[in-house]
Amino acid sequence: MKTYTLHIAGLKRELPIIKLSYDLSIASFVILGDTEIVRKTAPMLAKKLPDVDFIVTAEAKGIPLAYEISKVLNLNEYIVARKSIKAYMEDPIEADVNSVTTGGSQKLYLNSIDAQKIKGKKVALVG
Repeated sequence: MKTYTLHIAGLKRELPIIKLSYDLSIASFVILGDTEIVRKTAPMLAKKLPDVDFIVTAEAKGIPLAYEISKVLNLNEYIVARKSIKAYMEDPIEADVNSVTTGGSQKLYLNSIDAQKIKGKKVALVG
């Protein structure tokens, strides 16, 4: 299997090259479960961000990184846009998004309560 060598934050990972379509391949990086990379990259990424009030991420592989960046920035919470409407959501807001890895259009949903929290605030999107 072909791989791509990723060097980041003093760490090394071998990423498999995955063919998504006839003319598109990617180096597949799965951060879920890689505590070491999350722990070491979050402070580096946090330093590059301007002053923010909230971190927002999609319900995907970026969740652990969003959590750790929020922790580094001493934010009390971060917000996750969900892939489906959940029973607890009040008047959810819907957005169409395109994902390279899923190969098509998807929808993300944000609880209106979370939308009100970030309205007019400085937000960083972490993916």
